[in-house]
Amino acid sequence: MDRKMMQQLQQMQTKLMKAQEELANTNVEGTAGGGAVRVTMNGHRELRSLVIAPEAVDPDDVESLQDMVVAAFNDASKKAQDLSESKLGGVTGGMPNIPGLF
Repeated sequence: MDRKMMQQLQQMQTKLMKAQEELANTNVEGTAGGGAVRVTMNGHRELRSLVIAPEAVDPDDVESLQDMVVAAFNDASKKAQDLSESKLGGVTGGMPNIPGLF
């Protein structure tokens, strides 16, 4: 591998590390039930918070609340995945992962 190629790979790795840090510090929110359930996670899809409005809690209908939590989580997860693909795709320019590089 020539020197120029090595420098380009090092620059890409630096940008990738910065993008990974940005993902860790960027939150997305998923909602369900008209906002009755809100899930916040970072760009790495790590759960940061779960908020359930009191009116969403019905002891006679726990299934609906469970469904809303799952839906809000999936909504946030999809947004985090889209964010990750956007950030990392811009760094790698669509290059496939090179084993051992990242």
